[in-house]
Amino acid sequence: MCRLDEKNYRIILDELYDGLYFVDHNRIITFWNKAAERITGFTAKEVLGSSCEDDILTHVDNAGNNLCMGHCPLAATLDDQSPRAAQVYLHHKQGHRVPVSVRISALTNETGAVIGAAELFTDISDHRANELRVKELEQLALVDKLTQLANRRYIESQLDKHLTQFRRTLLPFAVYFFDIDHFKKINDTYGHDAGDTVLKFLAKTLTDNGRAFDIYGRWGGEEFIAIIRNLDRENLFTFGERLRMLVEQSYLKWGEHRLSVTISLGGTLVQNNDTVDSLVKRADRLLYSSKKNGRNRLTIG
Repeated sequence: MCRLDEKNYRIILDELYDGLYFVDHNRIITFWNKAAERITGFTAKEVLGSSCEDDILTHVDNAGNNLCMGHCPLAATLDDQSPRAAQVYLHHKQGHRVPVSVRISALTNETGAVIGAAELFTDISDHRANELRVKELEQLALVDKLTQLANRRYIESQLDKHLTQFRRTLLPFAVYFFDIDHFKKINDTYGHDAGDTVLKFLAKTLTDNGRAFDIYGRWGGEEFIAIIRNLDRENLFTFGERLRMLVEQSYLKWGEHRLSVTISLGGTLVQNNDTVDSLVKRADRLLYSSKKNGRNRLTIG
């Protein structure tokens, strides 16, 4: 029978497509494979010997709960040895949130005592579809160079296209108009390079957590628009709240500082008599209501 030594085991684990890391019974990271580096942006050198809550993965769930501060599936598996699976959002080194499917198993010694746990995680964002869309838009000069989102010209053309389709098929869609709260303060405090970095990690959070047919664009400055198909009024709120939460839970290290932002949103469903102008103006008025009522919130109508 062929027996593999530790070196060969490590080679195999590093060749996995999925991210994999091990923790000891104190939840200190003891192994971090190459796919974990690729998916998270953190190298093994940066994370070994740390806890995942030390500004590394800081998983959050659909409701925005920080799982490292409670309800952590990995901690629960360490406690009862039961395997677990979940879909969560991890923090990428560049600041944005990445949706992942995780599977967790306990690690035991020869006596059956728990000595740690293993977490295998799969990136479930649609990177390939986003890459192809960006390349197509670049060829047509319809992409915003900084954020790699669609630019205003493309968004306007897509709104017109969606309205034409709606009149023919009654296929519903929603528009969200949102901007970054107190963005000028980021630029004034940390400089425009920091502001540009915030715009980029916000854009990446949107595209990594979107479906292939969702459209996100930069309207101008710190203003953004999303065009989302197949939503009813109940889903209009749920979807918008998820966007708000994911941005709120995104952050990156900027020197000794931790940069994070919130967004205010207005969300609306297409109506029978809408034009591009009326649809955008209505979403903009709802955004203004969110600003007026305290920011970091969604107003629908």
